[in-house]
Amino acid sequence: MTITNHLNVCFFFLRWGENFCTVNHTTDCCKVPTISTSGTYAPENSLFTATINAGSFLFLLFCIFHHAHIMERNARQAAISRFALAFGVVASMGSFAAGNCNPGYLTLLHHAGAGVSFMCICCYTVLLSALTGRCLLTGYEKLLYPLRIVSTVLQIILTICYTFCFAHHDYYYVHLSAVFEWILSTNLELFELSYIAEFSFFSTYMLSNLYSQREEERPFMLV
Repeated sequence: MTITNHLNVCFFFLRWGENFCTVNHTTDCCKVPTISTSGTYAPENSLFTATINAGSFLFLLFCIFHHAHIMERNARQAAISRFALAFGVVASMGSFAAGNCNPGYLTLLHHAGAGVSFMCICCYTVLLSALTGRCLLTGYEKLLYPLRIVSTVLQIILTICYTFCFAHHDYYYVHLSAVFEWILSTNLELFELSYIAEFSFFSTYMLSNLYSQREEERPFMLV
């Protein structure tokens, strides 16, 4: 009965009170359905924080493993791969900060972390798409390269649209920013899933390239 009454009240405000939600965002039916909304109140904020932390950690591992793969298979592209790794690490840290700063109490830190993460992810996808065109790792690059280019372009466009709409206080634009946020997050997941092909050729010994010199790079001593 309470749920029914709540829905009826929300419908009344949305149908007859055209400007109600623009001046009163505290009403439940007027809250913007962003990803961050699920991390504001207990108990779901605990699950939100745990999920974001796990995602940030897995993304960090993804960045490290991909860099190790490039160093093993095509060390000539090490410079680009290191730049990509740097952007990936910063993006992971920004996501971690956003997930652990409650948007209801630490709004500025939450938005700063999310903003840094989104911007660095755009740079990261650009560099990874460039590496796909430069490195032959799986033999499927002719298929993966155009798909990743499309995904990267979408990521950049969606991030720009999200930022533009989020900066506006108009209720329509704020809701639209939530739509862009969900789409760009989904697009990033699909971009990462495309690397299943690369990681099927990955082996753990490749990680040794990150903390030890390759045999051919060691200095040759004349006695």
